[in-house]
Parts: sequence; structure tokens; C-alpha cells
Amino acid sequence: MKKLVLIRHGQSTWNLDNRFTGWMDVDLSDRGVKEARKAGCTLRENGFRFDLAMTSFLKRSIRTLWLIQEEMDQMYLPVQTDWRLNERHYGALQGLNKQETAEKHSAEQVLKWRRGYAVRPPALSVDDPTHPSADPRYNGFTDLPATESLADTLVRVEQWWDEVLLPQLQKGSRVLIVAHGNSLRAMVKFLDGMSEEDILQLNIPTGIPMVYEFQDNLTVKGRFYLADDDALAAAVSEVRNQASVVES
Repeated sequence: MKKLVLIRHGQSTWNLDNRFTGWMDVDLSDRGVKEARKAGCTLRENGFRFDLAMTSFLKRSIRTLWLIQEEMDQMYLPVQTDWRLNERHYGALQGLNKQETAEKHSAEQVLKWRRGYAVRPPALSVDDPTHPSADPRYNGFTDLPATESLADTLVRVEQWWDEVLLPQLQKGSRVLIVAHGNSLRAMVKFLDGMSEEDILQLNIPTGIPMVYEFQDNLTVKGRFYLADDDALAAAVSEVRNQASVVES
């Protein structure tokens, strides 16, 4: 049976500060480092080995992968990075505290920006110093976003799946993906055939391996987390609570 492992990066410093992160290149918190190492230990203890790893262009995801590889004693793994695995771009909201933004614009508006399937936050201006076009890591790439909805993120993730990952799975490669909350939610949506309404309720915790099992023809047989029920429920609840903002 073919398997694929997906992991959301460990907690970042801006997860900890409750800020919109998007494409801002923040690092892991101390807790995030521990989560990444634990993920590697969990994979090793459950007998997983990989032929290839894939991740985004953002250091919180890359460092999570490094720590997992170290714990698994697979530092030699070939790694492919792709900007299409980046987090959803939150536009002009990036760097802002979510609660403070709700107090300024209303909790209802922030909820629409965060959880509306096709709703884009205000875009970055092209002359903003944090616009992707000003970042050398994206030199040579076109159609880089200045803001995205989850629907936009799904388009690029599906393109990446078809062009990059699917050929590897078809030839039997054992692949580890370390990415971000929304790029992984997009992946789950098209793999599981989730509705737009159902995907808005999906919360993916940091640092817990999610395993997909496939039939030989690569139709999905099922998915599960490598965590006990209580630990998983607590982690999912924490992510759900991060998404909550209240009127003051």
C-alpha cells in the first residue's frame, strides 16, 4: 500500500504571538523545535523511511524538515523546495495581531478574511518591501500573489501536485511533505473531495504527522494522524481557538 506523510511545520514565533504570518519568513519557537523533533521520533518509532522530502520556501517549514530528518537519521534525503507549498498569502494583514485587527475591523470581518473560502484580504502594494517580487528567493517566478484566498491556494497546490508530487507517487517513491496550515488544508480538500463548507472547519495541528494511504491506482483509502486521540483533540482545539477572535 502506498503512503504519503504530511506535516504542518512546528509552532512559529508568530503563531505564538497570534499574528497573521502568510509568506513572512519567521522561524520556529522553542516549542516548535520540540514539536518537529517529536514528529521525527514518532515517524522513526513507527517504522517510516522516506526516499524524498518536499517543503516550501519558508524557514519554519524547512527547519521543521531538517529536525525531522535529524531525528530519523535521514539527513541525506534529497529535498525539493517549491513556493507553491508556501502558506496562503495574507496580503496586507501579514504581521498584524489577529485580535487587534478584529478590534479595528470587527471580528466578523476578520473571520471572513481568515475563513471565507474565496475571500481575499487586502493586497500588498507592489512597492511594499515585503512583496514577493522584492524577495530574491522568488527571482524568476511569475504570477506571485500579493494576497490569496484559500481557493487561490488550492489552485497552486493542485498544480504542484500534478506536476511534481504525482509522478513521484506513481513510481513508488516514499515522500514526506512538510508545509503549512493552509497549503495542507488545500491538499486535504482535493484529496478527500471536501466541500467548501467542510474545509472551512478543518484545523490541522502543528508538528503531528498525518498519513494518507492510497490504493495502487492512487485513490485515497484513508488518512490518520500518528497521535493518540486525546493529544490530537487537544492540538486541534488549540488551533481552532487561535482562529477565534472576539469583539472588545
